[in-house]
Amino acid sequence: MTFVVTENCIKCKFTDCVDVCPVDCFHEGPNFLVIDPDECIDCTLCEPECPANAIYSEDEVPEGQEHFIQLNAELSKVWPSITEVKPALEDADEWNGKPNKLQYLER
Repeated sequence: MTFVVTENCIKCKFTDCVDVCPVDCFHEGPNFLVIDPDECIDCTLCEPECPANAIYSEDEVPEGQEHFIQLNAELSKVWPSITEVKPALEDADEWNGKPNKLQYLER
């Protein structure tokens, strides 16, 4: 099993989760983070650290966001690994909790 970053991370990109990951399975895009399912060891440390509540166990991804499982797998193969905490996006607090953000995902 793996953990999955879901829609609420888009345009927020808080990196608190990166700091606690023991296997460096996070990858960074312009305005979103993803988890490499092949690297994730299901340790559960990242989930409570996410201020946007955007990380879920694969079997607990919210209804309607199941496509993020495949999106994490796909983008983790092309985006670089992130291993250090960085500041969230400038307007992250304004975007946190807004619905329907998939259209804003930058690849």
